[in-house]
Amino acid sequence: MQLTMIVSQGLNGIALGMLLFLLAAGLSLMFGLMGIVNLAHGAYFMIGGYVGLTILEGTGNFILALLGGAASGAFLGFLTERFFLRRLYESAHHEPILLTFALSLILSDLSLFLWTGIPRWVQSPALLAFSINIFGIYYSAYRFAIILIGIAVFMVLYWFQERTRWGAIVRAGVDDKEMATGLGINIPIVFTSVFCLGAFIAGFGGFAGAPILGLHIGLDVEIIMLALAVIIVGGIGSLSGCFATCLLLGLADTFGKVLWQKYASLTIYVIVVIVLLVKPTGLFGKKS
Repeated sequence: MQLTMIVSQGLNGIALGMLLFLLAAGLSLMFGLMGIVNLAHGAYFMIGGYVGLTILEGTGNFILALLGGAASGAFLGFLTERFFLRRLYESAHHEPILLTFALSLILSDLSLFLWTGIPRWVQSPALLAFSINIFGIYYSAYRFAIILIGIAVFMVLYWFQERTRWGAIVRAGVDDKEMATGLGINIPIVFTSVFCLGAFIAGFGGFAGAPILGLHIGLDVEIIMLALAVIIVGGIGSLSGCFATCLLLGLADTFGKVLWQKYASLTIYVIVVIVLLVKPTGLFGKKS
């Protein structure tokens, strides 16, 4: 492979990894801090993209569309947690999984009804519709911005989770709900806030990724499968593991499509199998 191709495909892999992180980060927060496997999370990503597209077509404002897509994800997350999952916190693990799977099917059919099944594409904003010179190659400024956004989101989430009082409150609520409640912490509000934050990031990523991934019915299933692979490989509850794994899988998928086109779809899952065989708890996971 030529150096220019390695650099360009490497940047494409990192950009894909950052888009995957925008989805998987929220799912990792929910799974790691609340113990919830939310299979409807991919639907937040897809609907965030469609809502953002609708706002963009109506207003022509990309930033407003980005915020609208993120807000739609947060709203769906609020409805899911407040009216459905909150009733199942004390139940067996399979019940929330079945519920969120059913919700994902409902949201997918709703998307099909509202936006039809025709694949849609979103133009990148005019402000970033140019190329920048990176190591002698010209690369899309929008894709590079996605890389920077993904890194910034990781840094903010890590700071929130490890360095803030709210992060400590969330961890305390997960470790010992009764003790946290006795200290005056409103656990339902804390859990709803975490859920909405994760869904907000997913909706944001859904529209931010639309100029790269496009929008189509079934995107939710494709993306949630990748997100679950990220959580398994990175280690449950590890934000750093989630970030590193997104980079790994993004690069593996991109170079796999270049080098092994016939077997590109297997690349990510071969990595998942190898990691689980070598380290069942994931790369950054710890034994409970």
